Amino acid sequence: MQLRTLIDSINYIELVDIDDFMTEINGISYNSKKTKPNDIFVCLSGEHVDGHEYADEAIANGACICIVERRLNVDIPQIVVSDTTEILAQISDLFYNSPSRSLNIIGVTGTNGKTTVTHLIQKLYETNNQKCALIGTLGHKFFSEDSYHDAKHTTPQAPELQELLYKINSKNIPNVVMEVSSHALAQHRVDYCDFNGAIFTNLTQDHLDFHITMQNYFRAKAKLFEELLSDDFAVINLDDSYAQQFISVLSPNVKLYTYGIKEDADIKAENVSFSPDGAAFTCKINDKKYDVKLRMNGAFSVYNVLASIAAAVALNFDIEKSIKTLETINGVAGRFEVIVNKPTVIVDYAHTPDGLENVLNAAREITPEGGNLICIFGCGGDRDATKRPKMGAIAERLADKVIVTSDNPRSEEPQQIITDILAGFKSTSDVIVEPDRELAIKEAYKLANANDVVLVAGKGHEDYQILRDETIHFDDREKVREIFIGN
Repeated sequence: MQLRTLIDSINYIELVDIDDFMTEINGISYNSKKTKPNDIFVCLSGEHVDGHEYADEAIANGACICIVERRLNVDIPQIVVSDTTEILAQISDLFYNSPSRSLNIIGVTGTNGKTTVTHLIQKLYETNNQKCALIGTLGHKFFSEDSYHDAKHTTPQAPELQELLYKINSKNIPNVVMEVSSHALAQHRVDYCDFNGAIFTNLTQDHLDFHITMQNYFRAKAKLFEELLSDDFAVINLDDSYAQQFISVLSPNVKLYTYGIKEDADIKAENVSFSPDGAAFTCKINDKKYDVKLRMNGAFSVYNVLASIAAAVALNFDIEKSIKTLETINGVAGRFEVIVNKPTVIVDYAHTPDGLENVLNAAREITPEGGNLICIFGCGGDRDATKRPKMGAIAERLADKVIVTSDNPRSEEPQQIITDILAGFKSTSDVIVEPDRELAIKEAYKLANANDVVLVAGKGHEDYQILRDETIHFDDREKVREIFIGN
């Protein structure tokens, strides 16, 4: 891409020392260490790091021009703009020739359920003989049986996202289903992405270290729905307390499909029941009813499946065929994943108050009479601290035995995080505190009888633990197998 094309396309405040408008730009960088010759370096003002301070390193690595929010004392041309995060999204779209315009993209947003819903929808596309790529927390996949390709964020940064969409397009894959995080929306990562549909799962407390208030959190999520155009579709969980607010931001000609269990939604689950084999319900769509028997369990699984069925309705898929497909799916890695039987040991990604409450309720449903529900969990460091005592109170109320441990403590002292969690308990006399996560799982092994259910919550699919000075390999699923089966 020539520099002239870029300059003609963006709003800028000032051009500094630009003499050659025909300069060829080979790539876009916002990480000075990864900058290559003839890259344009975009100085992002992040939460913890200011990219302007790394311009010299980027230049040393070959950057030919900087996009900045303030003039720097450097020897290469600069473009001064008001917001580099917005410009990063715009030039990324431009550099990769607006790939989203040639794709049908469904964005899934919400506090919980995004990963499962995207995987279910990818399967539904394939059941209906259409190729579909997936982008999300676990990585990206070009088809459902593909292995995961690594991703650092639930929703990639704009250059990586646009490059990925370009690759998907070049592989002649016409459809994409992707998780869209609130951070991505607030930080403009998905600006210039042309979404054809948007799905809202739920909105409960999370990321308030970043958004500060729930209303800010909502406003970030709402951006996905505000941008929908005529003939695009929205799928909204009508049971969620924020449902009407999401509906209110839709343009008049956006096609709306609602789902739920409690409210009279377009796609509704009735006669919901749970057993060790999975959840079952009657799915009512207008005047038609379909019996659904899932291998997945818990009310949250019913909601995730309803969201997927609503998407199938919006996409004019064969509903009976779609339901049959959903009935064959065991679940997604680290999402209420049963690792061991007798005792039943479940690993789940739940790391919010609502998420923990949902999985504990689901675990209770399959706990045999006379068996105990044992919960192991911690909370992440450098994240919203206000949810810690709430999660403690939920664990105390819903589990028979609780082991409080570490999650990803990051730069915080694990004991301080644990103290915050314990503040939510009415009594801590029966709580086991073990900061070492492996030893905490061993404590559960000592406690558990054959009829018990053990829930290891918080990390799910993650195969690492972030400590103050290092990131170590740690996979709850591996540890559970090692401790419960190896002993």
